[in-house]
Amino acid sequence: MSKKGENIYKRKDGRWEARFVRERSLDGSIHYGYCYGKSYKEVKEKVSVKKALLINDVENASKKSSEKFSRYCWEWLFLINHKVKESTYVKYVTAVNNHILPLLGKLPLGELSSVVIEKFSRELSDVKGLSSKTVKDILVVLQAILNYTSKNYFGMPIIEISYPKEQKKEMRVLSPKEQRIFTNYLLQNPDVYKIGILIALTTGLRIGEICALKWKDVSFENMTIKVSQTMQRLKSLDENSNSKTRIVISEPKSDNSARIIPLTDFTADLFKLLDKENRSEFVLSGRDNKFVEPRALQYRLGKYTKECGLEGVHFHTLRHSFATRCVEVGFELKSLSEILGHSNPTITMQRYVHSSLELKRNNMNKLSLIGY
Repeated sequence: MSKKGENIYKRKDGRWEARFVRERSLDGSIHYGYCYGKSYKEVKEKVSVKKALLINDVENASKKSSEKFSRYCWEWLFLINHKVKESTYVKYVTAVNNHILPLLGKLPLGELSSVVIEKFSRELSDVKGLSSKTVKDILVVLQAILNYTSKNYFGMPIIEISYPKEQKKEMRVLSPKEQRIFTNYLLQNPDVYKIGILIALTTGLRIGEICALKWKDVSFENMTIKVSQTMQRLKSLDENSNSKTRIVISEPKSDNSARIIPLTDFTADLFKLLDKENRSEFVLSGRDNKFVEPRALQYRLGKYTKECGLEGVHFHTLRHSFATRCVEVGFELKSLSEILGHSNPTITMQRYVHSSLELKRNNMNKLSLIGY
């Protein structure tokens, strides 16, 4: 028999059970917690302790919700610092410093809501003029911080962020004619920059992968190159550094990006135009203590394409063009996906393969075979 208002009962199995209000949802529904014991006294003591802890948790949650959101941003960054790649961490810090803290950092944690986050998202796009992809990248970081607070601090609400729809841009791809003109130009008086660009155009390598390539990764015997490193210039997070940025050589962006690519005779001959003395040297520079960095190679690409009258060409254009040429000649998609370093062929199709108008026309003309 329970005493009035206690919610303590003796069960049929002889044990005692106490029920208590664990939490109330926003819709008013009640969620209960339960304690069990061999005697009325034991279960009453247990439920008293549980209730006291709940009161303490609620009081702590109230204090936490009044603290500025900036504290939790820095807390989250500190905890993930050694769990992600350095390049990823730099992107997170940049998103927090440049966008999240200026607009949300001074707000108490308890004042964050779906409405506040939506206003923040619109501020990024409408006022700051950021692209939908950039806004989404920032919101992904914000969502991770909010997930951290809701998971680790009692009473912190779970806020699900709605991401803006990314506007699909038509990727620039060199037409076969443009590619022939550009290739012929690059083969005239070739230097390390021109050869590096041609290697990208004939292998689909990213700019950082080419710059980090060493002679130990090139095998003329097997006619392959091994992609095992990438190079990028990152923002320096060291406040005592005299330089705002620095070059970092690290593992490729994903497990699939580490790959082996077969060489054609044409591409192998490009490598042979470069000086090679020992296996520790960088391919483009021919030295082991100096390299051609991505920024320099990108600058040369802009200079060369301008001289050829080609507009809107960036280094990734070479990668897009390589993938497109492969599809045009009937390349097996799974192999192409692995050469490009993608996790599956769907990504290759969606992101990098763009059929030319001529290829589409040729395919449509096949309908004439059945009388269309």
